[in-house]
Amino acid sequence: MRSIPVGAKGTFTLVIGPQHLANRFKDAVLPPVLATPVMILIMENAALNAIRDFLEPGESAVGTEVSVRHLAATPVGHQVHAEAEVTQVNGRRVAFSVVARDEVEEIGRGTHERMVVDLSRLGQSLVTKRRS
Repeated sequence: MRSIPVGAKGTFTLVIGPQHLANRFKDAVLPPVLATPVMILIMENAALNAIRDFLEPGESAVGTEVSVRHLAATPVGHQVHAEAEVTQVNGRRVAFSVVARDEVEEIGRGTHERMVVDLSRLGQSLVTKRRS
């Protein structure tokens, strides 16, 4: 892992389809609006994009903590754009501030943390776990 600078930024955008809605993704009685777990996915992808250029071949970063508020509803067909900014780096642990917006307003805000991992080591630990 190369040095990740505080202030590094990343983005991710998704057009909301029927498969992203709370009434299909979680519970049919909910209104047809963006599901919170999908908003978090968009924010996590923005965070990964903020540090992707600093990862070595064979590395990635997995989410370890999410603390966000879903502030406004977004219907199908709207575009959600998330931005993430690195706020702290402590070894392999990277903290971010995250914000998501649709075409009308801010829909979510919070913090997120990722851990840089060696993919081959992670794969080996999974093989060991399966054998247990």
